[in-house]
Amino acid sequence: MIILAATPIGNLGDASKRLVEALTTATVVASEDTRVTIHLLKALGIENRPRLISLHDHNERGKAAELVELARDTDLLVLSDAGMPTVSDPGFHLVDAAVAAGVVVSALPGPSAVLTALAVSGLPTDRFTFEGFLPRKHGERTSLFRELAAERRTMVFFESPNRLAASLLDLAAVLGADRRVVVCRELTKFYEEVKRGTATELAEWAAGGVRGEICVVVAGAEVRVLDLSDGVAEVIALVASGIRLKDATADVSAASGLSKRDLYEAALQQKEPKPPRSLR
Repeated sequence: MIILAATPIGNLGDASKRLVEALTTATVVASEDTRVTIHLLKALGIENRPRLISLHDHNERGKAAELVELARDTDLLVLSDAGMPTVSDPGFHLVDAAVAAGVVVSALPGPSAVLTALAVSGLPTDRFTFEGFLPRKHGERTSLFRELAAERRTMVFFESPNRLAASLLDLAAVLGADRRVVVCRELTKFYEEVKRGTATELAEWAAGGVRGEICVVVAGAEVRVLDLSDGVAEVIALVASGIRLKDATADVSAASGLSKRDLYEAALQQKEPKPPRSLR
């Protein structure tokens, strides 16, 4: 059996009783960083020293088959450095291989940075989407935000503290300067901090420098009521900024509820040059 075990995201007091029991009895542990696992065992006062196997982004595909075969006869405990394996951490390819091979996969639930950030954000929690780590490059981030411009669900991202200010500026440029954003820093740790404000306000705050583990929670797009002429004007403005007509039409349609076909045809008529007048 493969057992995915959630580990504390900061505060060791969040280690579950089931996690401690699993670490106490485990004979084999596959972990993202074996040094972190050794530190966790010592910090929790666990004397057991299981066989440790390194399982990270760079070797997971190559080791998955071997570990699946091992798990047929031995319980394999799988850990990431913090939180639940497979969630923006190694483990997915292993689970995928295990499912295909008919090996049982179970989990020991526990701390989650995504759910913790969502819960304290003050933004709607009934529907949300987790988008993982934001792209490193400006152009790729901008493209992602454009794809999410009409997303009505609350969005959760991970981000490096070194890129936070730049990412918030990109977010403000694409999703709007007044879009509500919450930055959660060092969740469950001594220096936990939750900053709420608009995208522009938090970009200015982050420009001064931020440290620690970062979760960014972003409010979903509000449904806007537009008439067709206003909708077409928005489409034309998006096209002028470099977005394809088809994509701009889809974005405005999703945000306003206007017909995609009506928007496209009306915008196309405005873009097409009128035939020259006769000189008779």
